[in-house]
Amino acid sequence: MISNKKESQDNRFKMAKNSKSYNVTVIAFLTVLLIIGILMSISIGSSKIPLSEIISSMMQGDASINSYKIIRYVRIPRTLAAVLAGCAFSVSGVILQSVLNNSLASPSVIGVNSGAGLFAILVAAFFPASLYLTTIASFLGAIVAALLVYLIAHKTGASRMGIILSGVAVSSFIGAIIDTVLTLKPDAVIARTAFMIGGFSGVTMDKLRFAGLFIVIAFVIAFILSYDMNILALGDETSKSLGLKVSQIRFTFLILAAVLAGSAISFTGLLGFVGLIIPHLSRLFVGYDNRILLPVSALLGSIFTLLCDLLARTLFAPYEIPVGIVLSFLGGPFFIYLLFKGKRGQLYD
Repeated sequence: MISNKKESQDNRFKMAKNSKSYNVTVIAFLTVLLIIGILMSISIGSSKIPLSEIISSMMQGDASINSYKIIRYVRIPRTLAAVLAGCAFSVSGVILQSVLNNSLASPSVIGVNSGAGLFAILVAAFFPASLYLTTIASFLGAIVAALLVYLIAHKTGASRMGIILSGVAVSSFIGAIIDTVLTLKPDAVIARTAFMIGGFSGVTMDKLRFAGLFIVIAFVIAFILSYDMNILALGDETSKSLGLKVSQIRFTFLILAAVLAGSAISFTGLLGFVGLIIPHLSRLFVGYDNRILLPVSALLGSIFTLLCDLLARTLFAPYEIPVGIVLSFLGGPFFIYLLFKGKRGQLYD
């Protein structure tokens, strides 16, 4: 019986397809693409800065040079924000889809983004001078929203599609609270439109340091526990028979997903759909083994977010649109495609 279960696990995660050399090649290729994307992001903008000028400006470190100031205080923070946000949202999406066994699950779909956004706005309204409290509040809000959706679905015996509907309901309720706060305190979020749409303009290194630390720590923990995520995907009964503490592990992963999404939202605003699109694209390359899927999704998510940000900067140049709009144009049709794909939202057979 256990032998059959192990064979099922091997088939499910497509281990035979993905040899070690294949996985290394994919990760190396994506790493090269990420480096190219980073260089393009630093170089391209309202004013194009050649690579040679980037290198010479950074080596000289002269703050009086205009190109150095642009690179140091605008392009590098924005690029790093795109990399961290792409990684955080993508890994959060992988975790949610895996532990909930739902192909439609993502931070934006099940209400995690909304919860983080609400708490961030509350901090902006009542503690406007606190910089680091925004990050803490964001992932606390994400945790509350994720647990609320899971609790509703669990208590009502909801199906996988029911989890999505619960997320929509929670997001709608949280959205009403956000609108109320912004109506009563219109100065709570200075760039309220940009925050609600999501983007990277105006990001500083001070905003990134604290949030980036949480993103890195959460990713490392998720990677260490990635084999447990594989076992959890076999189903609750099978996981328990193999000695896994299902409730504790699922709770841990939900917390990690919320920390990742909430930390990213603290400096990007309510950026959506990265956590929905990238996990599915990553599975096309490396299958379902989360030990490989997590780093591949982190790399691919960073690349994808960088490219979307470049499109947002250059598509209507010299005007710039928030990157959240670009992601919505891509994510909306993809979500509809998943709805028509079948399997009632089930990720694993």
